[in-house]
Amino acid sequence: MAQTKTVTVKTGTVQIETVSRGLEHPWALAFLPDGRILVSERPGRLRVVSKDGALSQPLQGVPNVFARGQGGLLDLALAPDFAEERLVYLTFAEPGDGGKAGTALARARLNEAATALEQFEVVFRQLPKVNGPNHFGGRIVFARDGTHVFVTLAERFKFEPAQDLSNHLGKIVRLNRDGSPPSDNPFVGRQDARGEVWSYGHRNIEAAALHPQTGELWIAEMGPRGGDELNRPQGGKNYGWPLVSWGQHYDGRDISDPPTRPDLADAVHHWTPVISPSGMTFYTGGMFPDWRGSLLIGGLSASAVVRLTLQGDKVVSEDRIRVGARVRDVRQGPDGAVYVLTDEKDGALLRLTPARRD
Repeated sequence: MAQTKTVTVKTGTVQIETVSRGLEHPWALAFLPDGRILVSERPGRLRVVSKDGALSQPLQGVPNVFARGQGGLLDLALAPDFAEERLVYLTFAEPGDGGKAGTALARARLNEAATALEQFEVVFRQLPKVNGPNHFGGRIVFARDGTHVFVTLAERFKFEPAQDLSNHLGKIVRLNRDGSPPSDNPFVGRQDARGEVWSYGHRNIEAAALHPQTGELWIAEMGPRGGDELNRPQGGKNYGWPLVSWGQHYDGRDISDPPTRPDLADAVHHWTPVISPSGMTFYTGGMFPDWRGSLLIGGLSASAVVRLTLQGDKVVSEDRIRVGARVRDVRQGPDGAVYVLTDEKDGALLRLTPARRD
């Protein structure tokens, strides 16, 4: 029998059911058409979780990853036409020469038995690769048109390169599905810029989702000591890191607040203390009617799913569904339940539903 517990939130009582355990630092999940769930594990494995919670053996054909610190196998997303082509997109920390690494985007075909990736190819690489085990970003979001894909790229804990358009550090990139830059990207044709760049001045983005009504990309990114941000990144805009922040450096040094630089884009919302956002979805299902239209964000340090009520691009209220573990990813399931991955060595896949009333 599955382990369950309940927590009380503003809208009532939520039941948290453990669907499966034994996942080593799971990072992302996606729902296959047959109801099974594909899950990535940061050390470099993909597994399939059956409807009854059983874990498959690791899939074959997964790339070699830089599994140090925050690096490893990261996000996964099914292509919009997965039912026909069976293409899966993956991000991972790709090892390079001299111990360096960078985030890469790859695609591969999931075989019919869902036991292996085939025809694996890297379509985009973050440049340059650098030393260090931190800040890989890595969320994948397909645009509404299905032909473009956004990938969030962190600044690899290198600070200033986030302001330099000639590299991919601290950027969001917008790509064609083959990894090439779309001709209408904001910096295409500039000699001092990478054509793939959509927005810049970001720190570490591990939460991203498409607004279901507007089709706009929303992200939540990690601040330093304080100052996690919710942003609605727009093409060509500079989001300020490390010039400004609502937080401080880890050594206590101050960073100028965003209002001191009105030429830079400010956050929609920010958190101090931080929630450490990872994973994000807009809730559109029917199982939680009071949540419809809410933004659900996984909180690592918050050990909760953070639910934001929005009016336009304003946050009007916040609630927290306290899971009791670091939340790495949060997704809405086809059944309208909310599915959560916990970032632990013995990580879990959880299912959130309204608690039954006797």
